[in-house]
Amino acid sequence: MIRNTPVSMIMTTPVITLKENDSLETAEHMFKEHHIRHIPVVSGFHIKGILSYNDILRLSFADLTDQERDDADVLVYNMFKVRQVMTKNVVSITSNTSIKDVAEIFASKEFHALPVVDSNRLIGIVTTTDIIKFLLNHY
Repeated sequence: MIRNTPVSMIMTTPVITLKENDSLETAEHMFKEHHIRHIPVVSGFHIKGILSYNDILRLSFADLTDQERDDADVLVYNMFKVRQVMTKNVVSITSNTSIKDVAEIFASKEFHALPVVDSNRLIGIVTTTDIIKFLLNHY
């Protein structure tokens, strides 16, 4: 039955990740290169946090200027590392969590991505977009 489908059926693997000491410039490059909006931050396979594209946009002056990227952005990006901007104490799920349960989490919380962790190891990521695509495929 669709309601019991595990998130492992729709999660993204392998996961693009960052390290805590990576620069925000590296993070921005990863977001743009892979066309993604959330990147788990790891130490080995263990999740330490998650960085969203909106997290770095909050530090950017891109919305205030006509230029796509200016010197002010570079200066601000050089002032911080990923660990200083990422969300810590991330809510995660396991690969056998139902898609319905994940949808309920997204509906009740103010985030749009969940790391999938089995045996303390990051194995995937699921986003609100993944949920929407799944639902559209079933209508």
